[in-house]
Amino acid sequence: MGFDPWDAAFVADPYPAYRELREQGRAVWCEATGQWLVPHYADVSALLRDRRLGRTYLHRFSHEEFGRTPPPAEHEAFHVLNGNGLLDLEDPAHARVRRLVAKAFTPRTVERLVPAVQRLAGELVGRLLADGGGDLLTAVAEPLPVAVIAELLGVPEADRGLLRPWSADICGMFELRPDEQTAGRAVRASVEFSAYLRELIAERRARPGEDLISGLIAAHDEEGRLSEQEMISTCVLLLNAGHEATVNTTANGWWALFRNPGELAALRARHDPEKLSTAVDELMRYDTPLQMFERWVLDDIRIGDTDIPRGAEVALLFGSANRDPARFGEPDSLDLVRADNPHLSFGAGIHYCLGAPLARRELEASFGALLADGVPPLRLVEEPQWRDGYVIRGLRELLVQF
Repeated sequence: MGFDPWDAAFVADPYPAYRELREQGRAVWCEATGQWLVPHYADVSALLRDRRLGRTYLHRFSHEEFGRTPPPAEHEAFHVLNGNGLLDLEDPAHARVRRLVAKAFTPRTVERLVPAVQRLAGELVGRLLADGGGDLLTAVAEPLPVAVIAELLGVPEADRGLLRPWSADICGMFELRPDEQTAGRAVRASVEFSAYLRELIAERRARPGEDLISGLIAAHDEEGRLSEQEMISTCVLLLNAGHEATVNTTANGWWALFRNPGELAALRARHDPEKLSTAVDELMRYDTPLQMFERWVLDDIRIGDTDIPRGAEVALLFGSANRDPARFGEPDSLDLVRADNPHLSFGAGIHYCLGAPLARRELEASFGALLADGVPPLRLVEEPQWRDGYVIRGLRELLVQF
């Protein structure tokens, strides 16, 4: 089986295809996606830091100059929202926005949230335990990051049910070749979420609080402040990136633990926060939730013996890089005490995930709550199925019992 992101069998287990790709070369043309696939760790790591590539090209070229067709006008709301977020900005705009966001989203902000994260994780696990089990995805994995981001942003509890559907609909556009229905849902969610945040920003301007939105409003330097659109896009990105990565790392991670019962038993026996942190990193490496990160070639590059011209698109295969035997010993084995583990699941370079420290805290809290003394061991009820979608790869559900 080759690289086929629309094939359910490939999505369920892409790692044999990745081995084939690494053997084929350092850059492999994929006709189906119109991209150069980059499967090796060293190349993916280097290209994430290479300024000849970009998440966008519009800071240097028009669509026509770059040889690309502009997106349909009816998709504008999505592209305005997405294009003003840190993930898709390039310097100098990226540096300015990231510097201002970092003034509000500080390590102290994350540490201040830790008690709430641990409390929420404990409450969710307590409910699952009271029920004797259920769907780990909807009972713990999904609600925890949504609640934490809502807490961070200052979203009132009554409105928090809106966030998950908006996030899911917007993230559908990050898959390869999304259809018009997917695009329509993403545009509608972009409009609704943006309007909601505009109202929340207006409230915080009038009555500042301790939340991140108030911090973003107050953040300034010699170059000025964030625009309202930049604040909106930052808040949406924090929800989408933080939510999708944490949900899928939790569910994919437990599915990996169930398939490796010896590692699960050893993890349960170790009551050490540092060991849990090491285990979380290994679960992110072993089955990363973001399989592919796309970049545009802004200036001609050469990967190995392959020349790739300006205007092309490369697909950096995080899932393959994290299983590359040239960088990781026994990469297809789950080793929860793996010490040397510079996985790429949070990216690298200027687009390294700003929310990585918070994501780690959430993951440590949820795994820790489910492995705590007094919580009976979990067992899998039935083998899970994978959702449609390859770029952001996750399970439909994960049914468990205590």
